[in-house]
Amino acid sequence: MREITATDITEAVRTLVKACGRLTPSGKKALAACLARERSDAARFALSTLLENAETAEREGLALCQDTGMAVFYVALGQDVHITGGLLNDAINEGVRKGYAECGWRASVLDPLTRVNTKDNTPAIVHIELTEGDGLSLDFLPKGFGSENMTRLFMLTPSAGILGVEDSIVEAVRLAGANPCPPVVVGVGIGGTAEKAMETAKRQLLRPVGEPSPDPELAALEQRCLDRINALGIGAQGFGGDTTALAVHCGKFPTHIASLPVAVNVQCNAMRHSHIDL
Repeated sequence: MREITATDITEAVRTLVKACGRLTPSGKKALAACLARERSDAARFALSTLLENAETAEREGLALCQDTGMAVFYVALGQDVHITGGLLNDAINEGVRKGYAECGWRASVLDPLTRVNTKDNTPAIVHIELTEGDGLSLDFLPKGFGSENMTRLFMLTPSAGILGVEDSIVEAVRLAGANPCPPVVVGVGIGGTAEKAMETAKRQLLRPVGEPSPDPELAALEQRCLDRINALGIGAQGFGGDTTALAVHCGKFPTHIASLPVAVNVQCNAMRHSHIDL
């Protein structure tokens, strides 16, 4: 049995949340490639500005976007790990509390009814998966709500088939329009129950931008959806042009014979993510 202290987890999280100030390498590469092939002058201006903003944020230690989001964590916890000195969730929240304050990131979390701010961006959203061994890994995904508000769930009937799935994904992006600050990455969860489809969709945003699914059928679906979404002409920041989405990332989970859930979770152009193994 390996012991990991709650203090070590807090310090790891405090470091992870610095990701609010930088694009992921795959996100930066995808935006640069998008700019290189863009034909619209207005969209090229928008993309150039996004890349300049990213360079400035990283150089000056500033937030990539003023919306530093709700802190979402994906934890892979080995069954041979014993956490000492406190609870896992408490350790993560303390790391968020410290890291957001030290970096000067915006505190955006509040009570949904009274609208009273918690003032430290806690509590975080924590997904825990038990794994074999004595490892502990954390993925941090700060989720801004211009894009999160565009989340959609379609509870299709099985007769809708794969074309119904494809149509739903494209429709979700069409309805979102410029609201999620495109160009976007589209996370898709297919199957499971309603909440499992939603969790699967958001988890796809952890993948490097443009990395195809290892499942050939899902990879083909991703490409078809990407082509159709980019044909919508919404474009960078809603200015039109060639690229509305940089990638579509699909995941699936077995579902009930009577249903075909499809969840769509959109990530804005501010693609931020960090990972650590303890």
